[in-house]
Amino acid sequence: MPEGMRAGHPTSWRVMGQGERPALAIHCGLAHSGEWSGAMAHLGDRITLTAFDLPGHGRSGVWDGQGDYPRLCARIAASFVDRPLDLIGHSFGAVTALRLALAAPDAIRTLTLIEPVLFAATRGSPVWVAHRRASAPFEQAMAEGRREDAARLFTGHWGTGAEWDSMPAEGRRALVERIHLIPASDPALTDDSGRVLRPDGLESLDMPVLIIRGDRSPPIVAAIAEALAARLPDVGIATVPGAAHMLPVTHPKEVAGLIAVNLDRG
Repeated sequence: MPEGMRAGHPTSWRVMGQGERPALAIHCGLAHSGEWSGAMAHLGDRITLTAFDLPGHGRSGVWDGQGDYPRLCARIAASFVDRPLDLIGHSFGAVTALRLALAAPDAIRTLTLIEPVLFAATRGSPVWVAHRRASAPFEQAMAEGRREDAARLFTGHWGTGAEWDSMPAEGRRALVERIHLIPASDPALTDDSGRVLRPDGLESLDMPVLIIRGDRSPPIVAAIAEALAARLPDVGIATVPGAAHMLPVTHPKEVAGLIAVNLDRG
């Protein structure tokens, strides 16, 4: 895997596929660039995908806890944009992708957002209140330094559906080691620190946008999708039956098929 300094941070990335169209993918929190390998098994003849490891993830350098973590992630993502490309993001990566599309709309041919977790889009609604209530045990565990409990709670809500005790010990250990990156990402998700929701911002994005969600995801995901779609000029929402939040990993063929549909629109 190539490695180098990106936006001042040691960053690792991989390139997959041999398609004519360049694409960039941004993974979710606690995962790594390999989460796209399943979908790319079905898209390799359509796109050449660059996927990087977010700071503190995969083989990229450890985040030192200083500064604005979501901004650093966005700056690293921007460093890979040197020509018009198709942009794909999952979860926190989807929010980062939205931030990048707003900053450089002419560089984005199509935008695919998988389970975007821009919680701020639902602020004040009943689903927002329910989400905040459901998040409280995780936040309390983090505040008390109970990292393993926090990781178990987080993956139980936002993971693949696998039981914590059934996961390999090495995988559980990696999740515990990185769990602090979840609250580090939260300013962008809960407070919209990247100003994705600023007036006339989303309305200015004229590239084809597809929002993909699983029908077994937390209810707030559907509400976020609807809130974003209401402001995007050229957008569709697709729901994958039987899928939860980690559908690029659990349902890669379906995700690839939907990405391909959006590519055709570009």
